[in-house]
Amino acid sequence: MNVLLTGGAGYIGSHAVLSLLDSGHKVHVIDNLSTGHEVLIPENAKFTNCNINDEKVISSILQSNKYDLLMHFAGFIQVEESVQHPKKYFENNTDNAIKLFNICKKNGLNKIVFSSTAAAYGSVSENKLIDENTNLNPQNPYAESKIRTENFLFNNEEDFKFIILRYFNVAGADKSLRSGQISKRSTHLIKVLSEVIVGKRDHIEIYGNNYNTHDGTAIRDYIHVSDLADIHLEVAKYLLKNSKSNLFNCGYGKGFSVLDVVDTANRICKNKIIYKFSDRREGDVEKLIAETSKILTHIEWEPKYNNLEDIINSSIKWEEKINAANT
Repeated sequence: MNVLLTGGAGYIGSHAVLSLLDSGHKVHVIDNLSTGHEVLIPENAKFTNCNINDEKVISSILQSNKYDLLMHFAGFIQVEESVQHPKKYFENNTDNAIKLFNICKKNGLNKIVFSSTAAAYGSVSENKLIDENTNLNPQNPYAESKIRTENFLFNNEEDFKFIILRYFNVAGADKSLRSGQISKRSTHLIKVLSEVIVGKRDHIEIYGNNYNTHDGTAIRDYIHVSDLADIHLEVAKYLLKNSKSNLFNCGYGKGFSVLDVVDTANRICKNKIIYKFSDRREGDVEKLIAETSKILTHIEWEPKYNNLEDIINSSIKWEEKINAANT
């Protein structure tokens, strides 16, 4: 297949590019490099540097190539920043996404795989796994901006065929270290731990130790980025074969607390990690664990990296690589 992919210079998007190319497909990346890094785009992918709302450039791309579908990764993802600058998030993650979808439709491309987030569910009061029918309870503008974009697709099902993927916590790096997370201001737990381990930071802040969990710290379902990338490949095949819209959770269905993750990382690096507790961040939720049976009944996918130590190890190796390159 031939895929038009936005945000391919970003963390998750670049891994999806690798998964597609490794399986023999063609990819054209659109990214304005506002948060992405051109070094993460493989040489055998086409690349156009532009914003997703640039109708002239994107229309020209669509008119001169035949694409099977759009994979839309481009977006701002920092929860804390979204609380401080909600307008920025609604303009980019919602308004620009809708403009992009309409540009595609106008030029004959109506199949979309859309990156959404488990943050849409917010805090779930019952002690249960979160399935796709769980009521949405967004607790920050980032999550709300993604829900609004989902709603646009649901409200326009006659015009688009789409798969919405709600990611749980994505972590790790490509096993060959072709890509990983690059961030000037890291907020993801395993990324921050890796920075501590390679000496970029002297400690990690744990935000909140009074949650209603086994150790007081928040619980998340961590999925390896390469497994998530492979999901995109499989749902693209599903969408092209069945031409039916759907919504899937992406996780492993098991949760680890912040302290569980810190303890695992400390075992790997022989207790190098110093941590300090501070107040909860606005917009953070207590527990997010995916119920994943739906996606497993629709696509042929088995995780390859469903192991917390493997996820952390790959993240540390990537951090060592980029740290060495910058010294």
